[in-house]
Amino acid sequence: MRAPAGGEVQVRSLASAISHGTEMLVYRGQVSAELPLDLPTLQGRFGFPIKNGYALVGHVVEAGPGVSAPAVGELVFVHHPHQSIVTVPVSLAVPLPALSTAEAGVFFANVETALNVMLDAQPRIGETAVVLGQGVVGLLLTQLLRRAGVATIIVADGYDLRRRIATSLGADAGLEPAALVEHVMDATRGCGADVVFEVSGNPDALASAINCAAAGSDVVVCSWYGTKLVPAPLGGAFHRKRLRLVSSQVGAVNASLGPRWDVERRRRVAADLLPKLRLDELITHRFHISAASDAYELVSSDPGETLQVLLTYGDR
Repeated sequence: MRAPAGGEVQVRSLASAISHGTEMLVYRGQVSAELPLDLPTLQGRFGFPIKNGYALVGHVVEAGPGVSAPAVGELVFVHHPHQSIVTVPVSLAVPLPALSTAEAGVFFANVETALNVMLDAQPRIGETAVVLGQGVVGLLLTQLLRRAGVATIIVADGYDLRRRIATSLGADAGLEPAALVEHVMDATRGCGADVVFEVSGNPDALASAINCAAAGSDVVVCSWYGTKLVPAPLGGAFHRKRLRLVSSQVGAVNASLGPRWDVERRRRVAADLLPKLRLDELITHRFHISAASDAYELVSSDPGETLQVLLTYGDR
């Protein structure tokens, strides 16, 4: 690994997080090989081979000429593929606050994503929110909705582990997907939810999201489906209730919030939120980087028993 040049730092990795969404789509070949890579640290193409991953935390071990921040020894997050030591521009090294564990820093990217979803949806005090999918982003969104003062949070997920964690983190009800629509309609006296979030990555979930929504409300699609086709029933409730489908993607901040909000402000707020959220309990498995293939196989084959799977570095 080359020494850092001016404007760069070298970071020795402590842990990196495997994404159940984006990375597993790539792992399963469910992303178009023609889609451009969307991070400067990725290498290859969405077809294989690819150097993938985007959530790495470590300590700065060397700074290039003229670089004073982040300082040597500082804990930072980097949008970078899984790697034991990385050299990156200082703009890609996000200084982190004091955390319960350094590993919790891997959640920065997903906290920023969940925060961006909140900025897109703008939920209000007293409203009812529905979240389909309680993977890492869904569980972070559930926590942020509770912090924002939403009155009722109803979540759905096909896996019992995720439903149980969701209720422990503030969800009022954690349901199997088949029971969701009826429960929401009963809980809202037939009106439906004020805002619905589709975070499951399951193309079939969008129909339930639409059927849960109140008239004139937003269905916020946070999932990235890759090449999977999404059946969207637009001829019934969607049309008659005048619903809005809102795309939420972390690459940009809601334009209606400018100039007050930009990516830099969102990044600062996401870092400030890290020590205020319950993160450590979302980590279910750790694998040394030398066993990365086993980690990917576990995430792919047993999603019901995994939430955040980490790759660790240093001594095995």
